[in-house]
Amino acid sequence: MIKIIETFKNIWKIEELRVRLATTILFVLIYRFGSFIVLPGINPADLTALQAQTGGGLLALLDMFSGGAFSNASIFALGIMPYISASIVVQLMTIAVPYFQKMQKEGESGRRKMNQITRYLTVLILLVQGPTYLINLGVQLGQAGASLPSGFGFQLSSTIILCAGSMFVMWLGERITDKGVGNGISFIILIGIIANFPDAIVKEFASRLGDAGGGLIMFIAEVLVLVVVIAACIMLVQGTRKVPVQYAKRVVGNKQYGGVRQYIPLKINAAGVMPIIFAQAIMFIPITLAGFSSSQTASSFGLAFMDNNGFWYNLVFGLLIVAFTYFYTAITINPTQMAEDMKRNNGFIPGVKPGKRTAEYLDLIMSRITLPGSIFLAIVAILPAFASLLGINQAFAQFFGGTSLLILVGVVLDTLQQIESHLLMRHYDGLLKSGKIKGRTGSIAAY
Repeated sequence: MIKIIETFKNIWKIEELRVRLATTILFVLIYRFGSFIVLPGINPADLTALQAQTGGGLLALLDMFSGGAFSNASIFALGIMPYISASIVVQLMTIAVPYFQKMQKEGESGRRKMNQITRYLTVLILLVQGPTYLINLGVQLGQAGASLPSGFGFQLSSTIILCAGSMFVMWLGERITDKGVGNGISFIILIGIIANFPDAIVKEFASRLGDAGGGLIMFIAEVLVLVVVIAACIMLVQGTRKVPVQYAKRVVGNKQYGGVRQYIPLKINAAGVMPIIFAQAIMFIPITLAGFSSSQTASSFGLAFMDNNGFWYNLVFGLLIVAFTYFYTAITINPTQMAEDMKRNNGFIPGVKPGKRTAEYLDLIMSRITLPGSIFLAIVAILPAFASLLGINQAFAQFFGGTSLLILVGVVLDTLQQIESHLLMRHYDGLLKSGKIKGRTGSIAAY
């Protein structure tokens, strides 16, 4: 306890870190305040049907990502997911389209161009998702005995407000990256997830107390299982495979360099939580398509993929996670570049020739460790479905692995790593005695 108090004192002593934390808190408060501002012309008392709709299924997860803004018919209802969807498309373009490949190699100027294209694409997605949200909102209000204001003017103004709200959330995330603790887009999603946790655990506790015969024991068992799952997620995020690298001796003047052995830590899950976010964004597409289609087949298809406890949803979701893990690992880890850097510094892997053979060896190692890592990631992602089948409250079940828990663990570790680096740079003790907190790679903030 004394160690924690001392660490907080050290954080407060560093002016830059203090300002960054205060700025982050300010932007988070603005985001949370906006989540409760209802679209003009809608009575909040008529949203009971919409809130019931987001009580389960895929829409519950979407509502969680938006911090409850979706079920509140807020100006931030569409949240940050359209931006994530646009980022996925742009990332895929860097592999398939030569123009995007060229931009990726242009360094900072190319990154700025890709960010600008991502923003334009985000607006296009919002122009599709905005009317879809309003169509669904009209149906839910009808079930509550109310209706949306009629007229094209309301539809147009509400779509513009929803688009502007989502772009403002994206801007807040970028400001948290620049002026706050970093990883702004990830942090926005984290805040939405955390906002739902107290209510979820209170509801689960209340429901277990009402059970006859060992309800409280079951709740304690659930919390213990949750702790074990969190520990597994931390191991997944931080797990590495060390590859030995020997550096040859060099003599420059009267000094000798090299002759030492070091290790390259290759992450078992080099893609971090990005595959699960990518896959989740893809799984939202059926909702959008079903909203614009009046056919019974399309509606049934959309409903099947809105049930996040269903077999087909979890099967497709798991396969997408495995595929995106390989995809994102391929674009973040470059074995050829690693091999060239080692060769330039007179380094080599014992028993492997420098150059092309080293690149092939590193690629083989990455393929071997990515497969179990991706499968484990997929299993953790679908754990909430099993938790729901065992009778756990839907809202609380989302924290038994899945997208929410992996994002929570990954972003918290990244944020602690940012704070840790500020402390160590100024010769203060870190958050842990070892002074080492391993964050994840592949942050959404990279976009």
